[in-house]
Amino acid sequence: MSKTAGQTASPRLKVVSAGLTDVGRKRNHNEDSFLIDEELQLYVVADGMGGHAGGGTASRIAVETIDKELRRARESRDNPFISTSNLQDALIPEALRTAVEKACLAIYTAAQEDSRLSGMGTTVISLVVKDDQAFFAHVGDSRAYLIRGELIQQISEDHSLVNEQIKAGMITPEEAKHSRYKNIITRSVGFEEEVQVDVMGVISEPSDVFLLCSDGLANMLEDKEIHELVLQTARFQDVPQKLIDLANERGGDDNITVIVVQVQA
Repeated sequence: MSKTAGQTASPRLKVVSAGLTDVGRKRNHNEDSFLIDEELQLYVVADGMGGHAGGGTASRIAVETIDKELRRARESRDNPFISTSNLQDALIPEALRTAVEKACLAIYTAAQEDSRLSGMGTTVISLVVKDDQAFFAHVGDSRAYLIRGELIQQISEDHSLVNEQIKAGMITPEEAKHSRYKNIITRSVGFEEEVQVDVMGVISEPSDVFLLCSDGLANMLEDKEIHELVLQTARFQDVPQKLIDLANERGGDDNITVIVVQVQA
């Protein structure tokens, strides 16, 4: 999947989205995958690992399985997409968690059946927007940001060695940027049979922008640069390309994937 853009409507809010992936400047193949399902208002970025065949396979299985499982859930008797008035009663977070867990098992099983795929896994950052609620499921160091006016906030927490070191007070965030361990993640989807999935929800406001990205973007740009570029880009659909271009200007050390989702009144 290379580029997708679209818009979907909810009873009160319209959702506009755009996504793009790029191989970067240093790699000869792209192990990232992304998904924009406008009907479900589901958005997923997955950054695969495990070599030429494994990484791309893992990330592709992840996005396809999450989409399939949530579509299946929507058709079930306990449809999680039925609107609820508050975050606490919403069923989508559990449905998202289950979908990522199913993706984990699917990737692990595929690796057991084909020795060329042994040891593959992937990060996952996923978002479902339902009315004025936004729900995330997350494993690894791909990120979700909320951009609201003058604010940019990282919603997901990196499951990475350097983030563990920062939390333990062993290194500073500045030192983490240059650490030789910055690419080591502490959780991934599919490397083992089961995985712990972080889920969270926020109430969205008109004009909010949610940004999902692989670390190929996050490692190259400061949060404030992402924020400025999103606000300064005249056409919302051009935001992913602008961000990827800047990451590539900085060296493009990794595959770069970006999805932006704007909630409009």
